[in-house]
Amino acid sequence: LFYMLYLTNVKHVLCFQRVALLVASDIDALCACKILQALFHCDQVQYTLVPVTGWQDLGTAFLEHKEQIKLLIKQDDDLGVPPYDDIFRDEDDEEGGDSGNESDEGSEPGSGRREILFDYEQYEYHGTSASMMFFELAWVLTKDTKDMLWWAVIGLTDQWVHDKITHMKYVTDIATMQRHVSRHNHRNEDEENSLSIDCMRISFEYDLRLTLYQHWSLYESICNSCYTSCNFKLWTLNGQKKLQEFLADMGLPLKQVRQKFNSMDMSIKENLRDVIEESSNKYGLKDIRIQTFGVHFGFKNRFLASDMVHATAALLESTEKDESDSDNFIKALDSLSRSNLERLHSGIELAKRKLMAIQQTVASCICTNLILSQGPFLYCYLMEGTPDVKLFSKPIALTLLCKYLLKAFVHSTRNKRCKLLPLIMAAPKDVEKGTVIVVGIPPESETSDKKNFFGRAFEKAAESTSSRTLHDNFDTSIIELKTDDRSKFLDALITLLS
Repeated sequence: LFYMLYLTNVKHVLCFQRVALLVASDIDALCACKILQALFHCDQVQYTLVPVTGWQDLGTAFLEHKEQIKLLIKQDDDLGVPPYDDIFRDEDDEEGGDSGNESDEGSEPGSGRREILFDYEQYEYHGTSASMMFFELAWVLTKDTKDMLWWAVIGLTDQWVHDKITHMKYVTDIATMQRHVSRHNHRNEDEENSLSIDCMRISFEYDLRLTLYQHWSLYESICNSCYTSCNFKLWTLNGQKKLQEFLADMGLPLKQVRQKFNSMDMSIKENLRDVIEESSNKYGLKDIRIQTFGVHFGFKNRFLASDMVHATAALLESTEKDESDSDNFIKALDSLSRSNLERLHSGIELAKRKLMAIQQTVASCICTNLILSQGPFLYCYLMEGTPDVKLFSKPIALTLLCKYLLKAFVHSTRNKRCKLLPLIMAAPKDVEKGTVIVVGIPPESETSDKKNFFGRAFEKAAESTSSRTLHDNFDTSIIELKTDDRSKFLDALITLLS
């Protein structure tokens, strides 16, 4: 339906008007934005790009452009979306209208609407990547390019890196993208052979779950990747010993392992993935390889899709300089263009520092027993003065730390009950304003459906205690809370979820 509307009247209208393109601060949204920008460029559509970090920004943008905004609403019964009329009917109709149903008598006006919305909004979960959907649109319009395909791949990989979708959903969507990659590579086979330094080739890879290993040393990548760090329990002496045994089993000299990947001997690099996989099976790392995609820009530059996600996220939430959110947004958006590889490489360096900070914080929290069982959930609070705490005042970084920490805790605890609990994590947001950022994630499980119930729970806890909270993030399981209200807010959550 959306495709047909774009092909007909919407496309006709857009050609004569400027479009306000409102883009959220996450990687999938940035990739969808890049695809839309390319489509607008094809059709010579003028647009204004407006970054929005949350509901307040969205409201401001709406007020600025409300005279020109027209809403297009699509109901899809397969997604469980409530009917439009049940949610947005006028309150006058609701109060005065006779439904003809006796059970409605005596009920409060608006109660039906609230009940429907509560059922719909009880859990938060992610569907198909926005960038994938916009790529499908470009394909239907026969305007899809390799750059658009690569952005769609990055958007999907963002969902995997940040643990937003199930493994089955990821594998299914990977298969869809693989068909598009094969089609593009076959279509441009002759063209690729004639190109040299400017060529771009996307390939399906069955690569290692070692973060940024091609832009780091193999040793540092193993130490700072969530999968290997948690399985080896690298925050313990036994874990460090096990890592040394693992490296010895692979027969890789320490000198080679500790130097930059690009400087390793070619004879070692050629068989590295097979050697690592063989030893990994002996050490219980059965999922060391993952289906993904890589890209070559010219002869020199090769990146995995996960490299792009980590680099772009690091630029988007950079705390290195006192730059505005808008400046970081533009830098992150720029890093997705193959003409801006210098920006991408700077993002990779930032991502390395971020991953090392996450690893060190996880080790510190586990070793000093900062994760507390509060009954129905686990809780961890990063104190002001904790190393790199400023980095974790950002939602993507704190959420990644939270997921990493829960995985590490599940691997280290002997308490079977605690392994089944969700985790709430808080960190200082703004010291001057006296606020903390709070994130809640569901229990760690291979069979998890990735549904998060904390958004609704946070709302109820704040309401019942009159806690001063700000529910501005598009992800409802991330809120801001006054530091002074933290205790009563947590007490209310314990009561609510018990």
